[in-house]
Amino acid sequence: MPLFMPVYQSNSALFPLHIADADCPIDACMVNAYFLYKNRATRTAFEAGLTLREHVGFPRLLMTDSGAFQGFDRPLLLSNKAIIKFQERIATDIASPLDLVTPPGDSRSLAERKMEATLKRVAEGLPLVAHSLLTGVQQGGRFLDLRLRCLERLLRMGCRYLALGSLVPFFTRNHDLTFVGQVIRDARSVAGEVPMHVYGAGDPVELPLMAAMGADVFDSSSYVHFARQGYYMTPYGALRDPGPLLAGEYRCGCASCRQAAAPGDVFADEARLTAHNLWTICDSVRRLRQQMASGRLDQWMDQLLDQHLAWFPASRLGVSWNALHE
Repeated sequence: MPLFMPVYQSNSALFPLHIADADCPIDACMVNAYFLYKNRATRTAFEAGLTLREHVGFPRLLMTDSGAFQGFDRPLLLSNKAIIKFQERIATDIASPLDLVTPPGDSRSLAERKMEATLKRVAEGLPLVAHSLLTGVQQGGRFLDLRLRCLERLLRMGCRYLALGSLVPFFTRNHDLTFVGQVIRDARSVAGEVPMHVYGAGDPVELPLMAAMGADVFDSSSYVHFARQGYYMTPYGALRDPGPLLAGEYRCGCASCRQAAAPGDVFADEARLTAHNLWTICDSVRRLRQQMASGRLDQWMDQLLDQHLAWFPASRLGVSWNALHE
């Protein structure tokens, strides 16, 4: 069943509040191991025996990122072997290799070189983990055949957890999922029952479609970034103004909205908007699980798309969804 991992914000009080929220708990969490490793005091504490679970204060599933995204725009001065060993030492449940981010503008030859380097790093890391499960990260840029070849080789290596990398640049403002959908669909066709994670996916209106195409796990800090830009997430798309709320077209059940004096008040408070967005993503995934378990996913997605297009008529979400199923 689908799972969402919010990216942990170490300076935020939101996580303890939402872990205790029985209506919509956080089931898993993504933590950046690179930032923990580079902080001398934190690394010393881990070397003395502190575990990741103790540091975060989170009792459920924990996954760590390697810093690959940070390495895209600056030197990390860190080896793949060192960061994997660190993740194993701090007892993460799912560790990540230092893969090479491959943006859409990379040429085929460069994308292939990055893919080969990523595969070597995964192969290097597999013998280094015992407690943790090492992620097999797919690269290949905009080239579907490279991505498919990469995934096949990861499976031959024995990877038991897969992640589709470098897809964030393909997430568009108007929700065109054509390329992302092709990657997910192709990957599921060869992955069998192996869990498949879409790095960086965190818009609740897109997650049901990705799940229907075969994705299992998602992570994102979108709940923070959307709030900073004034976006109020709903299952049907993110709003910049409270018009649909004031018109009674949508009512949210999160604590931030229940406690607001008026529907539009949450828009003016970034902390409450962040909390609302996180709750909305988690609640959307909870509802997605229910629909999948009851066999009503198709009908639910039809309703979701109808409401989304009523609010956002220029969106490509419905068009791209239909194109993927022609």
